[in-house]
Amino acid sequence: MPLIPEEPQIHESAQGPRATPASGRTAPTPRPVPGPRPAAPSRPGRPGPVRPMPAQRTPRDPAVATPGPAAPAAAVTPATPQIQLIPASVEGALDAAEEAVDLLLESGRAPGEVLVVTTGEPHPWAAHELSFGEAAYWAQHDAGDDVFYADASAVGRAASRPVVVVAVNGGPAGVAATALPLALGRAGALLIVCGDPQQINSVLGAGV
Repeated sequence: MPLIPEEPQIHESAQGPRATPASGRTAPTPRPVPGPRPAAPSRPGRPGPVRPMPAQRTPRDPAVATPGPAAPAAAVTPATPQIQLIPASVEGALDAAEEAVDLLLESGRAPGEVLVVTTGEPHPWAAHELSFGEAAYWAQHDAGDDVFYADASAVGRAASRPVVVVAVNGGPAGVAATALPLALGRAGALLIVCGDPQQINSVLGAGV
């Protein structure tokens, strides 16, 4: 009778590799998937988790002064005019004053800002204007639109002007000592004195 071929026997070893680990070895433990690590608890002496900085505080609010009685306001004193000394002899004091006036006008001073005072012989302009009477003479002073020339005896009547020029060109004894302080009081910004420095310093103070 014909031989029937035997069906191939499938052995268990032919079913493929088994997941059985080799003898003496253990299956590896699955590792956790890397991810965010929990924050470690802070330890004494080490900085812990970052905390928001507290708002900066000032040491203390400045003390507010309690309003009390107001202190008396200091009296407002007018600024002392500058004093300029031009050394000159008695004979040359008037010419020096004229040169000073010319420089003032060239520097931008308006003629009505200048008063010229003489202690001795009057300025020719004053002598000429007084020949028409004192009313006309002082009317020009009141107009204030030109340089005004006055004798030392009339300084008290003259109004203040920004610049006063004094020519110490002689005159009675002691006239300069009286006229210079008055002229200083009439000068708003500048007093120019033409004359003997020693005499002027003795009246207005040393160091002028």
